[in-house]
Amino acid sequence: MQEKITLITVNQYIGNINWYKTLFNFTHVKIEQYESYQKMSFRNRMVIVGSNGLINLSVPLENGRGQKGIIKEVKIVNSANWADQHMRSILACYGKSPFFEYYRDGLFSIYQQPFVYLQDLNMALITWVNRQLNYTGNISFTDEYQKKYGIGYLDNRHQIKPSQFQMVENETKYVQVFEDRIGFQNNLCILDLLFCCGPNAKSFLINSK
Repeated sequence: MQEKITLITVNQYIGNINWYKTLFNFTHVKIEQYESYQKMSFRNRMVIVGSNGLINLSVPLENGRGQKGIIKEVKIVNSANWADQHMRSILACYGKSPFFEYYRDGLFSIYQQPFVYLQDLNMALITWVNRQLNYTGNISFTDEYQKKYGIGYLDNRHQIKPSQFQMVENETKYVQVFEDRIGFQNNLCILDLLFCCGPNAKSFLINSK
């Protein structure tokens, strides 16, 4: 782990595998909370896989794609019943995966909480995932918005976009639920790796860096 360099990254809704691979390279991480909300990003979206291919799951937000506030102030539209829909999709895609039952209750208990802000939901999920992966780094929030960071920081805020999230080097290969039907799907959300590999997920992240 890098101990002298701080990673600056974005707040993701259950980050994808490469986001977590990067996380495991750093002891100190700051999550950006003062940027303007960026549409078409993973801040409120994750990608899972079913028998027919990729599935995008998005958390509905007040003002939708027209968000103009900073990320820490973005609110969720809880009247849309989105949490139940996401849990049903996760169950349909991973109910038969080797470790789904092991993680199900802990994950779904987060979905059953009445979060108001997207940042709070994301951090609850990040904290839960990190606990399952035994990530020991220190994660905090930025104190202000800075366009550029100097020596001692690695700015990763603009590196992961939904339009190119599978265009990455050094794939983390493991056996997926529907791989025999649709082939291996690279860089999905971290849940795919957890449900398929269980306690070995951390080893896959570290050994494929």
